[in-house]
Amino acid sequence: MLVCAGGMSTSILMKKMEKYGADKGIDLSIKAFAAQDLEENYKHYDVILLGPQISYKFKDIKEAVTIPVGVIPSFDYAVGNVENIMKLIQSIQQ
Repeated sequence: MLVCAGGMSTSILMKKMEKYGADKGIDLSIKAFAAQDLEENYKHYDVILLGPQISYKFKDIKEAVTIPVGVIPSFDYAVGNVENIMKLIQSIQQ
């Protein structure tokens, strides 16, 4: 689950992640949401990744949900560095 302020910028990243998964043979189910839609949707996902623009909500979100939460580093988010984002997912799931 990708989360940002409005769900728009994460939609771009979502498409890059889907392509990366397809190219690597990884089955990914990714969807981008606005922060306000997090609570009603997060239970359908294994991990929540926050866009850097809402990193200030990390602590509150982490305390409110039962799945791993991470913040995508600004540079990786800006350039769509999916390889680094996948490493982030692996690190927060451990």
